[in-house]
Amino acid sequence: MPAPAMAQNAFDGTWKVDLSKAHMPKKPDVLLLQNGIYECKTCAPAISVKADGEDHKVTGHPYFDMMAVKAADDHSIQETDKRDGKVVATSTMTVAPDGKTATFEFTDSSNTNADPVTGKGSMTRVTMGPKGAHAISGSWRTTSYSSVSDNGLTFAYKVDGDNLSMTSPTGQSYTARMDGTDAPYKGDPGTTSVSIRKLGKNSLQETDKRNGKVISISKMTIAADGTTMNIAVDDKLRGTSMSFVATRQ
Repeated sequence: MPAPAMAQNAFDGTWKVDLSKAHMPKKPDVLLLQNGIYECKTCAPAISVKADGEDHKVTGHPYFDMMAVKAADDHSIQETDKRDGKVVATSTMTVAPDGKTATFEFTDSSNTNADPVTGKGSMTRVTMGPKGAHAISGSWRTTSYSSVSDNGLTFAYKVDGDNLSMTSPTGQSYTARMDGTDAPYKGDPGTTSVSIRKLGKNSLQETDKRNGKVISISKMTIAADGTTMNIAVDDKLRGTSMSFVATRQ
């Protein structure tokens, strides 16, 4: 890979997100487990299934069509997602004894055509759930990820004339003109098209769409020294925003 000084442009190369510099959404997730029913009120669209450990059909989610949720104990739950009968994601959420924080672990192949993405993170409680509900109930803000596998953090850019190509280890890719016109987004069940607009020599804006509807807008800006990239993401589906810093590899 060429050194930054030798790169043909500011974007060419492989980049990796630095988790220690991530700023997570301030808007909390709202969960409820009560009377045998699990609800994710802030999922897009919202989810409500029996928490009996059995597979239940969910609609409107491109990454999975079945979900099984069960309480492992009075402070933790386990979730398994499937698409077309195949397990595509598993996760566990565990609330601390004092109820103020929680941790989560996940294995996710719903958006990958290769090895699954794995990770761990932490959450802080914003509001309590109703009396008598399971400990996971209430609103939670993700504060940090302690680890995510490299395949979920890295991506590569290549500029060729007026075109930008992106590839990732999990199998997503696109090649789009940097004039804002739509191009196919490959390898992602939830993203069907993408447009790229060059905002300046060191800045791009990416707009992701699902069946013609904008689902996220990201702005990528390369630092003056060419070694880091600031990424600001506006999640239109969930009404949240977050930012990351990626380093050139």
